[in-house]
Amino acid sequence: MRRARGSGHDQRIGVSPMDGTERWTVSAFPRVPKDLPTWVLTEGATGMVNQALALTDALGLTPIVKRAAPRGWPATLPLWLGLPALDHLAPASDPLAPPWPRLLIACGRKSIGLALAIKRASGGQCFTVYVQDPLIDPTRFDLVIAPRHDRVRGPNVMLTRGAPSRITAARLAEARAHFDDLLRPIPRPLIAVLLGGRTRRHPFKPAEATALGRKLADLSTTQGAGLAITASRRTPPESLAALRAAIGARAGLFYDGAGVNPYLGLLAHADAIVVTSDSVNMISDACSTGRPVLIARLEGQPSHRLRNFLSGLEEDGYIRWFEDRLEGYSYRPLDDAALAAAEIARRLASAAR
Repeated sequence: MRRARGSGHDQRIGVSPMDGTERWTVSAFPRVPKDLPTWVLTEGATGMVNQALALTDALGLTPIVKRAAPRGWPATLPLWLGLPALDHLAPASDPLAPPWPRLLIACGRKSIGLALAIKRASGGQCFTVYVQDPLIDPTRFDLVIAPRHDRVRGPNVMLTRGAPSRITAARLAEARAHFDDLLRPIPRPLIAVLLGGRTRRHPFKPAEATALGRKLADLSTTQGAGLAITASRRTPPESLAALRAAIGARAGLFYDGAGVNPYLGLLAHADAIVVTSDSVNMISDACSTGRPVLIARLEGQPSHRLRNFLSGLEEDGYIRWFEDRLEGYSYRPLDDAALAAAEIARRLASAAR
């Protein structure tokens, strides 16, 4: 068993805004009023919403969740030509109108111009936080929280190791109890398998799914491990069927999208987690549990950002590549959301002075 680099420190650490060195702490930070008017703004993708909500969870806030995008051509208008109109939104967008929030956390490219327009409409009174690389001068926001595998840097940029995750010890304990009847009968050690799916760079074809299924089946046979598998919305149906056929009756649980998703229960009960290499969000969730995280490499050409993300977590001792055996090791769970929340609280307090 080996510990992740730096896991013996008393304080949790993040990475500094300028050079990626470890500096940020959450030992103490100013209290944020629980009734602080707060919006979460995204175009509606689940992964984006969850990253923003991870921050409000860590701050102890209950935000209004706004799903909105500019209508038509303003969605791709270069911001130096002007900000989008807040009353000219894409169909099904939530209204963006006063009273303006005191804190706005935005995530996703289509929210960039809208977030800046809200800040302007509020007379600068809305503290704006952007999650991910804003692709523009980050100082246009009050704070940017971006993964270190992005190239954004600046005096108001905080880098994280992964995506802010809503997975916490408290949520895992709750999920463990909630899904106990479903997952307790599955043999131990329990391997949770989190499947991503087809992307522009990773097709995740049936033959690849079959190969992964056979590796999991062999592992179950040789080590007596139980398997609990969950698919994502991106998992191709034909690939899911191929993996299921390869595993056969060895799967103690196989979630294919029907009914209640036991995703949190799998994370809570797992002795080890196998995750496909395409999903930053799922890998970040898995690394928030403290359990061994084994990455199943998908075929294709990963982006430079994804390669940097995976190599960084491997170097820091969070992940290993899935071969043909279980590996036991320990690390301190990722806590990017708590670290980022601490910095938001500090800067909010400073802005209020």
